Amino acid sequence: MAPSPIIAIALVLLACGGRLGAQVHRLAEMNTEQIRALDRQRTVVLMPGGILEQHGPYLPSFTDGYGNEWMTERLARAIVARPGWSVVIFPTIPLGVGGANEIGRKYDFPGTYAVRSTTLRAVLMDLAGELGDQGFRWIFVIHAHGAPNHHRAIRQAGDFFRDTYGGHMVHLFGLMPVFGAGGHAMSPEQRAEDGFSVHAGAGETSGMLARRPDLVDSTYRSARPQTGRNWDDLVRIARASGWPGYFGSPRLARAEDSDPEALARSAAEWVLKILDGLDERTIPAVVDVVGSTPQNQAIDRDALEREARLRRVQEAWLVAHHLQP
Repeated sequence: MAPSPIIAIALVLLACGGRLGAQVHRLAEMNTEQIRALDRQRTVVLMPGGILEQHGPYLPSFTDGYGNEWMTERLARAIVARPGWSVVIFPTIPLGVGGANEIGRKYDFPGTYAVRSTTLRAVLMDLAGELGDQGFRWIFVIHAHGAPNHHRAIRQAGDFFRDTYGGHMVHLFGLMPVFGAGGHAMSPEQRAEDGFSVHAGAGETSGMLARRPDLVDSTYRSARPQTGRNWDDLVRIARASGWPGYFGSPRLARAEDSDPEALARSAAEWVLKILDGLDERTIPAVVDVVGSTPQNQAIDRDALEREARLRRVQEAWLVAHHLQP
């Protein structure tokens, strides 16, 4: 089905890189009166995030965050293409749950600085409460990352916002049509070498080459493939001694093979559909698909057990110092 005329106009402006700066605001730069003047019913808060997560020897730990910030800018353009609508871009929240190193139970991995899922949920619920109390009703969390526990935390914060304030706090990359959009051009031979790559392989490296080539270590061209065919393979590879922190074959990466704009167009189309009244709860969720595999369920259980141990250590220290846990 063809997109509506309004969506089509917004997507054209997105593709052309158009920017209506007067309607795109950055919360960190706004004063009280500027915020108070916003029309709460026609203002969308975009809340980018980015886990600090090891991405092997070739990509920066904030790889996800750079992608989320890039996406946020494009979504802002698509939204303000609608007459009367404004966007407020929140400062990036560099917190996330579950680095890919959890797949191999390598919890102490340089580059990953994650928080507990309850911490991420609490941060987002606190911010949702502040925004909700001030009358905002449209929030999109832009936080692409694969760990199911990460997805659950963001979705639960969104459920809280809906139930408490009657608004929408949408985990955009928690929606399967958005999470699975985009693409990376490869030959059949290259796809065979990259395999089932869910982290820092050819696709993600190509995306960084397209967006921030200055942050990609040039030695990626000589990367040794870490090829898996399924989740069982990835677990075996990640648990092996000396695992470099990536799956697939980064050496195959090329900026011209990445198509981040396709992902941006898909994300913008779903955002505009939701603003038009589509209930985001009717869209298949990533956590219900990816999180249902036995391998991911086992990884999640191990991670939650570690979170519980960390919580007990922290609470014991607080009690010992007569502080409130």
